[in-house]
Amino acid sequence: MRFSEIVEQLGIAETSSLASQPELNPNIVGVTAVQESQPDTISYVEGKKFAPYIEQTANAALILPVDEALQAQAIERGIAWVSTHEPRLGFARAIALFYQPFQLSPGIHPTAIIAPTAKVGNNVAIGPYVVIHAGATIGDNACIHPQVVIYPDASIGEGTTLHANCVIHERAQVGAHCVIHTGAVIGSEGFGFVPTAQGWEKMHQSGIVVLEDHVEVGCNTTIDRPAVGETRIGRNSKLDNLTQVAHNCQLADNCILASQVGLAGGVELESLVVLGGQVGVANNTKIGKGAQAGSKAGLHSNVSPGSIMMGIPASPYRTYLKSSAIYNRLPEMHRTLKRLQQQVAHLEEQLAQVEQTNK
Repeated sequence: MRFSEIVEQLGIAETSSLASQPELNPNIVGVTAVQESQPDTISYVEGKKFAPYIEQTANAALILPVDEALQAQAIERGIAWVSTHEPRLGFARAIALFYQPFQLSPGIHPTAIIAPTAKVGNNVAIGPYVVIHAGATIGDNACIHPQVVIYPDASIGEGTTLHANCVIHERAQVGAHCVIHTGAVIGSEGFGFVPTAQGWEKMHQSGIVVLEDHVEVGCNTTIDRPAVGETRIGRNSKLDNLTQVAHNCQLADNCILASQVGLAGGVELESLVVLGGQVGVANNTKIGKGAQAGSKAGLHSNVSPGSIMMGIPASPYRTYLKSSAIYNRLPEMHRTLKRLQQQVAHLEEQLAQVEQTNK
């Protein structure tokens, strides 16, 4: 694929070397990281701190930020370039031009077990040993990889991909163009038990899980259904591997949950919330629009929109930095405290001697 074709298809170019050097139009055969560059490939540079890579890269073309100095470096080395305010997004689109994830071809494998009352749309791909129970609905162009189990009355939207060994429980609703990765469980029972004099009595979880369109769920992630009502994941939200979303949680659109995030029951995330790896959120906590929490943060109370939280228990970012600085000085402060205690004890002893002399 010629560099000029790539520039056109990226759709976010501000300018490119083609304007001044139209003859510099290499054939591009793939994408590589700029740190591990190869000839005839395209990569990207996200900012000035990566400028040294331009001096040594073997890439034939680069996606650059809108930065004349970086562009001049590329020109000097004879590297074709396209500039954009979002080079990482440009690189993501370049990858999509050369690579598409494996998809099954449309058709139903003879080992699949599909209930007579299940409804399967057009151009659906169903792999080996898939089980689809009664009343389930599969939208057009869905792709269901081997050994997926879809429980009764669940629905899978148009163009959604279910990877091998994931499970969609009863009545769960998975929207259009979602991706559910290997081992994920959608709509499993919430953790509901009532204490009695005889021990814990199970509270059946009669609610549902709803995934809106374009949601992606990572490997071995679980999203639980509630006793009543619904657990909902908003449009275009992305959940990483090994994430736990408990019963009655409500995620708005475009939320990001990194690996091993744990949401307790009834947590509410407004749109554009970002939670780093291993963040834990307590029951019924509300996190405002655009708020962020750093890795391992423990959120035990409501978080205001736009806040950046860190630490256990979590505190605002600046407060956390100050606390961390103090924490790192604790050994020194402890030594100072012991010295002061010794000095105070010595002064008290001298004072006692003076008082005794004056009696």
